[in-house]
Amino acid sequence: MTVPLTPSGPESLPEVHRSVSVPSAGGFLRKLLAFIGPGYLVAVGYMDPGNWATALAGGSAFGYTLLSIALLSSLMAILLQALCARVGIATGRDLAQLCRERFPTPIAYPLWLLAELAICATDLAELIGTAIALQLLFGIPLILGVMLTALDAFLILWLQNKGIRWLEALIFGFIALIFGCFAIQIALADPDWGAVLLGYIPATSIVMNETQLYIAMGILGATVMPHNLYLHTALVQSRDYARDLSGKREAIRFSSIDSTLALSLALLVNSAILITASAVFNTAGQTEVAEIQEAYRLLSPLVGSGAAATLFAVALLLCGINATVTATLSGQIVMEGFLRFRLPPVLRRLITRLVAIVPAILVTWLYGTSGTAQLLILSQVILSLQLPFAVVPLMLFAGDRRRLGPLVAPRWQLLLGWASAALIILLNVKVIVDFVLR
Repeated sequence: MTVPLTPSGPESLPEVHRSVSVPSAGGFLRKLLAFIGPGYLVAVGYMDPGNWATALAGGSAFGYTLLSIALLSSLMAILLQALCARVGIATGRDLAQLCRERFPTPIAYPLWLLAELAICATDLAELIGTAIALQLLFGIPLILGVMLTALDAFLILWLQNKGIRWLEALIFGFIALIFGCFAIQIALADPDWGAVLLGYIPATSIVMNETQLYIAMGILGATVMPHNLYLHTALVQSRDYARDLSGKREAIRFSSIDSTLALSLALLVNSAILITASAVFNTAGQTEVAEIQEAYRLLSPLVGSGAAATLFAVALLLCGINATVTATLSGQIVMEGFLRFRLPPVLRRLITRLVAIVPAILVTWLYGTSGTAQLLILSQVILSLQLPFAVVPLMLFAGDRRRLGPLVAPRWQLLLGWASAALIILLNVKVIVDFVLR
């Protein structure tokens, strides 16, 4: 029997590596609780402000039709993140480290640049979304709001010094509040639940209608995000599980349950945004609501409750803070994994944050409050275009028996994973052809 190769080289996320103890004895629930956490840090990337822009545009324009894309994207994400957990645990390396070690330099460095571009596009959406929320709630100008998001670098440092469990607890608490905000909003919107259920059945119009396909690709890019694949392979190594074969099998099992539960919650939040947009805006004939500020302004008069708009803005702010925290961690993983470039923690955090803050400030200075929806949607489409360059390496490693040995992914997971990669690539080609022929 082949055995996984012993990892060599620097640890991934050394500040938290193997910092959470896993009980060697005890029942199923006790062990599961030790692994709960990384999945929720990953899940926040699936409900960031970029998702809001695509869901608002899709729900207001096409009703519940694009719920099927949200469901398909989430199922793909659940599979891919489970494969990330497997690869990270089996190899003891994160995805960036594996790409640097396995691929020749002419391939590894372009993959690094594409990963940085994806993180920049992610951060652009998250920073602008957070700044919009601060403007809606407190009247803070957009540019100042973007600058204030730099403070999250120090929040991460403080929480990591206290332990990864504190960071996970903060993120989980925010997710719970976001879910509560949308539960109240859906109750106020009173959607047609029969139409909601039908929306989860795929419609041919999604492929035939160019606008629907463009927004669908935005939803896909906003859901299955490239940086989350790098992030998850590193976060699972924060658990101090037994490094023998049985210990790794158990860790893969519990980590997959963790990410599946977290991403199922993320699907509910994403669905709630689209359902709210459809029930409130599409039903009222407001079919071109894509700007977050416009949605905020219209919610109260259309729903008949001033609380709806406030809850909307609070949830947006929490989503933005959550997502910028995890994107900063992803920036660290990508930089250290691909470049083997280590900096003092404060400097490293500020550099990864500045990579996104500078373009975000330029965008808000040039466009102000107008056109933010188009920029948010475009950033998510860019993420979708970058996705194959993270998914294909992941699939190669997940099926690498020499590295993973008996922990190699089951054949059914590999088949579904490669089918997902092929679907993403085909849809990307369709979007590019439609753009060129437009």
